[in-house]
Parts: sequence; C-alpha cells; structure tokens
Amino acid sequence: MRSLRTGSARASLASLASVLTGAALLFTAPAAHAADPPLRDLAAAKGKVVGTAVTGSRLTGAYGDIAGGQFGSLTPGNAMKWETVEPTRGGFDWTEADQIVAFAQAHDQQVRGHTLVWHSQNPGWLTNGTWTPAQLGSLLQNHISTEVGRYKGKIAAWDVVNEPFNEDGTYRSDLWYDGLGPDYIANALTWAHAADPDAKLYINDYNVEGVNAKSTALYNLVKSLKAQGVPIGGVGLQAHLILGQVPSTLQQNIQRFADLGVDVAITELDVRMQLPADSTKLAQQAADFKSVVAACAAVARCVNVTVWGFTDADSWVPSTFPGYGAATPYDENYQPKPAYHGIAEALGGSTTTPPPGPGACTAAYTVTSQWNDGFTGQVKISCSGASLSSWKVSWNYGAGQRITQAWNAACTQSGTAVSCANASYNGAVPDGGSVTFGFNASWSGGNPVPAVTLG
Repeated sequence: MRSLRTGSARASLASLASVLTGAALLFTAPAAHAADPPLRDLAAAKGKVVGTAVTGSRLTGAYGDIAGGQFGSLTPGNAMKWETVEPTRGGFDWTEADQIVAFAQAHDQQVRGHTLVWHSQNPGWLTNGTWTPAQLGSLLQNHISTEVGRYKGKIAAWDVVNEPFNEDGTYRSDLWYDGLGPDYIANALTWAHAADPDAKLYINDYNVEGVNAKSTALYNLVKSLKAQGVPIGGVGLQAHLILGQVPSTLQQNIQRFADLGVDVAITELDVRMQLPADSTKLAQQAADFKSVVAACAAVARCVNVTVWGFTDADSWVPSTFPGYGAATPYDENYQPKPAYHGIAEALGGSTTTPPPGPGACTAAYTVTSQWNDGFTGQVKISCSGASLSSWKVSWNYGAGQRITQAWNAACTQSGTAVSCANASYNGAVPDGGSVTFGFNASWSGGNPVPAVTLG
C-alpha cells in the first residue's frame, strides 16, 4: 500500500489544483472516451469492478465527476489509516473517511477499506509506546473492532493486513510481528470478521503480482489460514509496476490464488515511467494497463482492479521515485491518456484511442493568483510527439470574467468567448517543448475554470 500525496503543503497544492486547474484538450484527438461507456459499466458487463484510490477533500469539480462517473469502487488513499482515524489513543477522527463513504453511497459505489494493520503511517503514540504483548493485542483488537464496526454494512472489502512479507518471503520485522508473532494476522482477520461478517477480508502486498518467493509465501499463508478456518476472503496484489515490466506469470499467479477459494483484486495499480513522458512510453503504458486488466478479466475470481489515484496530479510516484511519474490513466489536467483506453479495451471497450505515434499538443489553463475582484491566469501549451508552427487557444467564460491585459499572446474577448493566438516570436512549439502566455482578468462572484480548446 502506498500513500497518495500527503503532507500539508501537498494537500494545499492538491486542493488548489482541484479548483484552479483547467482541462487540457488533445490537439490531435477526438473527445475523450466519448465512444465508450464509463469504465465502471464496461467492468460491470464482465462481472468485475474497476476502482480508484481517492482523496476525500478533492471529491468536487472535475475530480469528483471522474471519480464518481468512471469508477465502481473507491479506496481511501489515507483516510482510513491508523494515524488518520486514531491520532490519539482512543481518540478517533472519521471526517475524511465518512466523506468518502458518503460520496460512494451517493454514486452507487463500493468502498474498499484500507488499511487496518500496517507497518507504516501509524501514530506516534502507538509506535513510540512500550507495550506488553497483551496490551498491544488489546490495542489492535480495539482499533479493528471500532473502525470496522463503524462502517459495518458500508464496506465491501477490507485490506486487513498490509505488506506482511519481505521480498524473500520471510515475515517483515515490524511492530506487529515483533510484538505479537505471526498470529497477529489470523487474529486481525478474526476480529475484523466479528465486527462485520459480510465484508470480504484481504491480505494485501506489493511485488506479489508474479510467481516469486514473496507471492509464494503469501500463497502458503492463505492456504494455511483457509485450512485453519480463519476468515480470509481475498488477496490483494498491489501492482505498483514499472513501464514494460508486467510479470509474465501474472494471470497464472491470480489463478493459483483463486484456486484456493479466495477472491483476488488488483488493489493499487499504477505504471511509472522515467520522465518526460513521450508517445512511445505512453503507448507501452497503455499496453501494460491493458495486460494487467486482461489478466484479471480472464480469471473468474479476480473481482476488482483499482488504480492508485486516477490522475497524475494525485500520484505518490514522483515524490517517492525522483525522475519517475506519469503513472496513472489520466494526466495532471484530468484528460485520459492512452492508458485509459488500454483499460477500456481490456474490459471490452472499442479501440477508439487515437494512435499515439503522431503525438499530441495540449493546452492547460491555470489560475496562478486571485484577489477580491481579479486574478492572474496562464495557459501552457506543450507538445509530446508532435510540434506546432503556430497556435490559437480559445475558451468560454462561465461567470462574466473579463480579460484586461495579456502577455506573450494576442487575446481578444467577445462576450464570454476568448481567443488567444501566438505572438510573432512564440508560435513554434517543438516536440518536447512548451510555450506559456499569461493574462490578468476581472471576476465577480465566481471564477470557474473553463474548458480550453487548442486549435
């Protein structure tokens, strides 16, 4: 399990981006995924669920529209982790978790609870305490019983135990294993089942997508738990993958877990690449997403594929793997990438994605500052796998905004319609390059972000 972007600075930027970032439209592409039903409907037609991890505070505007419209399940990125819900001993904060559950209910979505027992993102009072085994077990049981019990009947599946193994298949040395021994896993599942007998209970881990030492250790654990009658209902394969490295044994591995009589889910799918992205990398990424989803679709008991954040604006990858990113199906401007269409095709959608070879140029509108009656905005035109000798950008304001000054572009406004063309010195945008122009404008009462057309 990996975090979506966290920290007060990142949260503030993410919140600002969700309000201020406009849509970038592909210069060479038709309207995004207009020919296909939403991913959630394509998945449902195959008896599957496609989901995404989300941040509760961002479930508005374009982010909320995509999260609610495209996906059949939501996983709280951070909102149900121990440090969030029980920051002080016995003191619970359900604010964001409740927000996500309510959003899911309003949009007819499942919720995957995440996560109850993990070596990371635990509160200081817990990790810095000195506990006897009896005390630690009691703390764990109380936490699980309280959290699962609060959402009884509202959570389809829980990642009960997260990342219990090392790469060689031995148990991870952490607070839980060191303090309670390997039985903490069976006990956690048993306590969660007692709190909500109808929820599917999962063990979730990374680097277990293919057949290897770590996945075999997980397989043997699940087999043993099943033999003991422990309520284990599913296995989560996180699938934080690197471009071009989908394990060849993925479907075989999914099938062997299914043959144990448990469900399987791809729980945290993303495919990171070395930046900058280009048309070749995006095409490979689309093939990788398609391969993973197809492997799940081919196994009856593979029930869910969840992407770990649907937009590159909300991905954990750049801050964890410097130089890597662009790991999700949507770009930072909430536009579907070829990866989106790879998922759709694996679920039976049409192959309508524009060919990646010619590349694309995009225009992204942002508000860089705002005050009582005015704001400064900018538009960035970027090309990848394509180039421009001149450009023109247009949009329609929806709340009476008026441009008063522009630079690096010639802008005109007639009513709500704005049109900006390149200056004499910046019409050329090379492959891999970008051009930015800016403007000041007035507003009154609202400043919604317009959709932008490059053409």
